[in-house]
Amino acid sequence: MAAMKHLQVTRLIANHNLISTTLSKAMTTLSMSQAWLTKKVVPDVIKEVPPNKLGVQYQEITVNEGNVLKPRQAKSPPAVSWGVQDEGSLFALCMTDPDAPSRSKPSQREWHHWLVVNIPGNKVEKGETLSEYIGAGPPKDTGLHRYVFLLYAYDKKINFDEKKLSNTSGDGRANFSISKFAEKYKLGKPIAGNFFVAEFDSYVPELYKQLGLS
Repeated sequence: MAAMKHLQVTRLIANHNLISTTLSKAMTTLSMSQAWLTKKVVPDVIKEVPPNKLGVQYQEITVNEGNVLKPRQAKSPPAVSWGVQDEGSLFALCMTDPDAPSRSKPSQREWHHWLVVNIPGNKVEKGETLSEYIGAGPPKDTGLHRYVFLLYAYDKKINFDEKKLSNTSGDGRANFSISKFAEKYKLGKPIAGNFFVAEFDSYVPELYKQLGLS
């Protein structure tokens, strides 16, 4: 009987390890690239390259560690995916631009575009939206901006003391720091990330109109 129980426990552990490995692989199919360093997302936004690649899929294109997107391609919220090893975990997701208003003079670093917290599993739509999604809107003649997605995991619901921001105004978006936000709420290091770069296109004036900007 003891041997039988031991065998059952061993099988349970083996199955758990297999599931954890599978979910971990689901987080990323490719190792994180040096683009985080060469494009200086590290150290401009975070101190270390995240261990996993976050799945970020727009309608027309997949985000892939520094590839170029057009703002029009990123005007609507993307589908974001990651593996969940613990069903009880909660997550915080952020999209932020460290190059506002330009990379050469980032006086508004960071300008955050999206902030969702207390996400159960990987169901972003069921999380608590602190800042509604605003697409990429780099000003004209400011070159390529970096748009960085970061994911944090924690085990208990957190009461975030932040003003909720709509996507009809740019108020409250500038001079944000995802690192300081994570430190404030003890979120630890990001467990996954991804980013793209974009520069001005014909969609940007439409976005500025949405935000009440000239």
